[in-house]
Amino acid sequence: MKWIPNFNSSNSLRVIFVIAVFILLFLSSIAYKHNQSLNESSKLVMHTYEINIQLEKLMSAIKDAETGQRGYIITRNGRFLTPYLYSRDKVNASFITLKKLTADNPVQQQNLERLFKLIIQRFVSFENCLKYSDPKTYDKRKLDNHMFGGRILMENIRFQVDKMNDIEKKYMERRQKIYDQEISLSPIFSISLFLTALLFILLAYRQISKDFERLKIFNKKLLISSGLMAESEIIGKFSTWQWDLDASKIDYSDNQFRLLGVEPNSFVPEKESFLNFVHPDDHDAVADSMEGILQKKKLPFIYYKIIRPDREVRYFKSTGKLLTDQQGSNILLGINFDITDEHLLNIELQERNKELEKSNKELASFNHVASHDLQEPLRKIQTFISRVSEADKAVMSDSAREYLSKIESSAKRMRVLIDDLLLFSRTNTTKKEFLKSNLNELLENAESELAEVIQEKKAIITTTKLPKLSVIPYQIEQLFINLIGNSLKYSQANLTPEIKIESEKVLSANYPELLDQSIKKFHKITFSDNGMGFDPQFKETIFVLFQRLYSKTEYPGTGIGLAICKKIVENHKGYILADSVPGKGSEFTVFLPE
Repeated sequence: MKWIPNFNSSNSLRVIFVIAVFILLFLSSIAYKHNQSLNESSKLVMHTYEINIQLEKLMSAIKDAETGQRGYIITRNGRFLTPYLYSRDKVNASFITLKKLTADNPVQQQNLERLFKLIIQRFVSFENCLKYSDPKTYDKRKLDNHMFGGRILMENIRFQVDKMNDIEKKYMERRQKIYDQEISLSPIFSISLFLTALLFILLAYRQISKDFERLKIFNKKLLISSGLMAESEIIGKFSTWQWDLDASKIDYSDNQFRLLGVEPNSFVPEKESFLNFVHPDDHDAVADSMEGILQKKKLPFIYYKIIRPDREVRYFKSTGKLLTDQQGSNILLGINFDITDEHLLNIELQERNKELEKSNKELASFNHVASHDLQEPLRKIQTFISRVSEADKAVMSDSAREYLSKIESSAKRMRVLIDDLLLFSRTNTTKKEFLKSNLNELLENAESELAEVIQEKKAIITTTKLPKLSVIPYQIEQLFINLIGNSLKYSQANLTPEIKIESEKVLSANYPELLDQSIKKFHKITFSDNGMGFDPQFKETIFVLFQRLYSKTEYPGTGIGLAICKKIVENHKGYILADSVPGKGSEFTVFLPE
């Protein structure tokens, strides 16, 4: 009978465990020294790896700055400068880390100093390129010199980085030799290394799986970003294209096809195929422009029309910038804008301007008629009325004298009305010349103009110091005359008229719903009186032309004075408000920008 060993499962596990522990202890005793060497070598390898990573980060930051600079020079879009603006901080962070990592290596410290000086020179080159590509300071020769110099600096930077990497590579090779010598001392250590490597492979597989998941997320975000860019082109009615001048290959964005009135990728982008869409009136000009691109390597702004397949005419504006990629290929990056709406709006504005010019001519004609033709018969009426003597009036009937009195009164009112209309018209149409003026002097002139009425009513006018502002002097003087005259006209019979004029500087932020927030400071000038006042419900309508709150028999006037005040203040980009309490007086507040 053959004996077959029969092991209990539990015992077998114990035996295996004991054997495993024995093997582990055996391996540990043999590999202890090698593990120490391995740890030391691993630290050195990680040190070299960290230096390589930081050098790569350094190069990546400079490349991002270079890419952002190119994008900005091409599009003048400030968003392309974001990588450039943050690149300095990234470079400084990497430089500090590298300085710490190479603190024990004088050779690498010297190389790092040389590298940093080259990087500083590259950033200076970036700034010069941005400076001389700006339309205000554009200098093609200097820009080309700095762009070429920047490429040379980038080559020197890459050379210095490669030099440092080579040194680290030599250190790593030397350490690897030491490590190989140590590991070859024992086959068991090699087995341990294999198992360790296998473990690292498993860990690497796990990390790869995680990275793959993150990559899918990043790809999804990239697709979303590309979709947003495509939607931006549709919303903004623009498109982008690339023309490889060396390979004579043109690539369109999807919206370029849409702007031409066709489906994306419905034809092969070529110079001839694009010219087929160009309007015959602009065909030669666009063709010459394309030839100029091949010769001059640039595309200035060009305006032209295209005809879509449905015969709709659209207006385009195009521009481009020549770039050279890392392979030395000449790539022309371009943008097309559909400016049809803008063009039609400009045509509409031109038509409105013509109508406005016509209206101004008619208004000027009216001024001439009002100032000459209308006033001439009025002067004759007043002249003939003045020639009617008292003796002639004595022999007239009562009704005739009453009619004559009404004619004289109406003629006077007509003259006042014509004068006020002319003043309102001049406020709208005369040339607005702003001069730095002392408002106190303009107020004195206004009071002199009203001196007779002020003396007659024994009015008291008190005022604080007014500022010096850039104004239209005669209009501000008229503003003061109208506001003070308004207070004198509507004074109460049993009270001495008191008019207070006060001024203070205010911030527009304190009046967000009233004042223009683009102007930070205003001067607030308040005219308050103790007159008869008016119902506050009319505080806005009193500035309307011909608006009167009282009958002409009670208080003379044409209802134009306050409308002139509003127009004058608007001419100065200011605001005027009115408020009142019936029987207690009125207050007019004028805001003039500083």
